[in-house]
Amino acid sequence: MKKNGKIITNKISKKQINIKKVVIAYIISGVVLIYFVYAIIQLIRQPTDIIAIENGNLSEEENAVGYVIRQETVIQGNNYKNGMIQIKSEGERVAKGDPVFRYYSNNEENLVKKIQELDIKIQDAMANEKDLFSSDMKLLENQVQEKLLEVEKLKDVQKVAEYKKDINAKITKKAKIAGDLSPSGSYIRKLIEERSMYESSLNSGSEYINAPESGIVSYRVDGLEQVLTPESFQTLNKKFLEDLKLKTGEMIASSKESGKIVNNFEGYIVTSLLTEKSEQIKVGDSVKLRLSNSEEITAKVEYITEEENSRLIIFKITNGLELLANYRKITFDIIWWSYTGLKVPNTALVSEISSQDEQKQVYYIIRNRAGYTDKIPVKVLKQNSSYSIISNYETTQLKSELGYSDIQARQAKTIMLHDEILINPQ
Repeated sequence: MKKNGKIITNKISKKQINIKKVVIAYIISGVVLIYFVYAIIQLIRQPTDIIAIENGNLSEEENAVGYVIRQETVIQGNNYKNGMIQIKSEGERVAKGDPVFRYYSNNEENLVKKIQELDIKIQDAMANEKDLFSSDMKLLENQVQEKLLEVEKLKDVQKVAEYKKDINAKITKKAKIAGDLSPSGSYIRKLIEERSMYESSLNSGSEYINAPESGIVSYRVDGLEQVLTPESFQTLNKKFLEDLKLKTGEMIASSKESGKIVNNFEGYIVTSLLTEKSEQIKVGDSVKLRLSNSEEITAKVEYITEEENSRLIIFKITNGLELLANYRKITFDIIWWSYTGLKVPNTALVSEISSQDEQKQVYYIIRNRAGYTDKIPVKVLKQNSSYSIISNYETTQLKSELGYSDIQARQAKTIMLHDEILINPQ
C-alpha cells in the first residue's frame, strides 16, 4: 500500500507541476500578447516612418504694425493756391538747387491759349513756304519726328511733358530759321516775337520751387513730416502713435500745393511689441523685415523705449525706402532669426542626458541604411515647435562635450544630406 501511496503522490506532484507550467506559459503568452497589442497601439498612435534629410530654412517671425519715419523737408511757395505743375516726377532724385515744381501764374490760362493760337499761325505760315532748303531745317524736322515717336512709348506723364516742351522748342527754332529764309520772313518773325513775349510773361509770372537739398522728390505730403522725425524718438510712445488715427496700409494722397525732399539713404520703422522675442532684443541687433510685397530688407535696432505693457522698438533701414515712400502706417513681418541647413522634424530627435553634464541634453538621429540603424549624435542649431536645423559634431567636440575617446571620435558616424532617418523611433 505504501508503494501504491508513493506512486499516487508522485502522480499528483507531476500533475501540479504540469499545471504550473501551463499557467506560466499562459502568463508569458499574455505578457507577450499585451506587449504586441501595446506596440501596435503605439505604432498606430505614433507610426515609425522613414524620411530623407533635406536642406531647409527655419525662422522665427512675428507680424507687426509700424509707422514710417523719414527725414523729410516740405517745400512750398507763396502762390500755392494757384495750383502747381510738377517739373520732377514722384520718386525722382534731385540735386540741391534743382527746380522741383512751379505754381501757375495768375494769368496762365489766357497766356497759354494765346501761345497755342500763335503756334498754329506759325505752322500755317511755314506750310505756305515751299522753297525753304536748309540743313538746319532738315535736322530739326528729323529731331521732332524722333521725339514724337518716343513720346508714343512713354507712360510717365511728367516725361511726356518734358518731351513736349523739347518738341515745342525745336519747332520754335525751326520757325525762326524759316523767318530768316522766307520772303515773308518778317511776318513769321513777328509771330515768333509775339509768342516769345507771351512765353516770357508766362515764365516771369510763375513761381519756381527749387530743392533745398539733395534727395528724392515726393508730392505725398500728410502733415506728419515735422512730427515723425529722427529727432522725435524720445517723445514717441504707443499712445501718441495710436492717437494719430492713421489707417494701416492707406496711401498718402498727393498734394497739389506742396512737395517734399526725402532722405533716400536711411529711414526708420517704429513699432510697439509685447512678445518674448521683443523683450530679448537689444539696441544694435540686426534683424530682417519682410514688407507687404514680400521683399526682405535688413534692419538694425536703433532705439528702444520701455513702456508699461510693451516695448517701443525703432528699426533703422537703409534699403527698400522706395517701397515705403507712399505710406505712413504699414504691416510687416519681423524675422528675428533665420537658419538654413539640414532640416529634420523634432519627432526624429532622441534626447538623452549628457554623461559629461547632467544639466545638458544630447540629441541623436537614428539613421537607416538598408535596414541597419545607427544612432548618431547631432547638434541642434535652431529649433521651433515642429522642426530643427541640425549639424554634426566636430571630432574635438565629440571628445570635449560628449566624452568620446580618440578612437570613438575618429570612428563616429555622421549624418549627411539625403540620409534616411527614422521618425518617431521606438
